[in-house]
Amino acid sequence: MIVNYCEKGWEVITQRAHGLLAMQLAMEWKRSRRPARWIETLMAIAEHDDAEVELDGEELLAPSGGPLNFTMKHFDLEHCRKVRQLSLTKSRYIALLTSFHLNFLYREEAKTNKAAANFLREQQTMQHQWLKELNISMEEIKNIYSLLEWCDAFSLIICQQLIQPESRAIEISKGPDAIPYQLYQLDRSRLTVCPWPFETKKIGIRYESRLIEQIRFDSSADFRKSFYQAEVRETTWIVYKTAAPRKIKKV
Repeated sequence: MIVNYCEKGWEVITQRAHGLLAMQLAMEWKRSRRPARWIETLMAIAEHDDAEVELDGEELLAPSGGPLNFTMKHFDLEHCRKVRQLSLTKSRYIALLTSFHLNFLYREEAKTNKAAANFLREQQTMQHQWLKELNISMEEIKNIYSLLEWCDAFSLIICQQLIQPESRAIEISKGPDAIPYQLYQLDRSRLTVCPWPFETKKIGIRYESRLIEQIRFDSSADFRKSFYQAEVRETTWIVYKTAAPRKIKKV
């Protein structure tokens, strides 16, 4: 889960809500640049974190007693195996994109974690097998995966409240064809992206979160109860096609 400390407590966004936001962004991608297996690509983007049903787990708290942010978690072999199996039951193509995402997440940790390194080596073998079976080149799938990673990064910037003030730019990620994209805030409810990657000149995006006013919890069960009792809030942004704001400072 994504956890933001705010004036009234904790804003909590589930990984599934974050994935749904990522898919909303992908759905607006320019038609001429969409891959052939478009529906499966959207499914992979929406569900790349769906094996992470946080409230079903027991490790929901940081040592301080606050909710555990996703950045505090490390490689979990059983979780990664579950991600692999769930994606594979949908399609090899979705499993392939999900496998690339697992590599993206854990390739640095694999340098010092033997279990992670072994798992990623297994994934590489399976990737080559799926590529051959699907008749897709490595270059093509890497380009498609870059769209997933781009939508994931865009969604995380929004959910983690990383949008920069005063029209300063923040780089989202290098999308397909290695094109870098910058995100700017126009006002309290409007954003723009340069260069413009979407089919239409204006899109609306939204995500749900919970505001939990209790700061510290005695147990994961205590936090889980507060989460389910918390009011659900919806945040909406409008993303417009416009020129980049002048006199920007890149971040």
